[in-house]
Amino acid sequence: MDSTKLWIKLMDIARKYWGCHQFPERSFFFRGYQFPVCARCTGIMIGYIVSIILLLCKVFFSWKLSAAFLLFMLIDAGLQYQFGVMSTNNRRLLSGMLFGIGFWELIACIIRSIIL
Repeated sequence: MDSTKLWIKLMDIARKYWGCHQFPERSFFFRGYQFPVCARCTGIMIGYIVSIILLLCKVFFSWKLSAAFLLFMLIDAGLQYQFGVMSTNNRRLLSGMLFGIGFWELIACIIRSIIL
């Protein structure tokens, strides 16, 4: 499969299963190809991976810190949506990463509180 067909397939998968808007101005590019997901969704995916690694290494955050990580992205996205305050792709990436980490760490907090 050539790179263009692979790129089209990845874009379709991301749109269909991840639900990303894929706006070019809110996405990163590599060698002329747009990432299949926007900067914020890229960050969320990276955050999920980082969180899994942290959890496997038995690194746990408090529920308050996890919630703060979630709020950072919600505030960034909310300011952009509600008031037109433009975010940058780097800030979207960071807020997405924090959200991804905070999400799974918060799930881990809930599971630990049920089990312990």
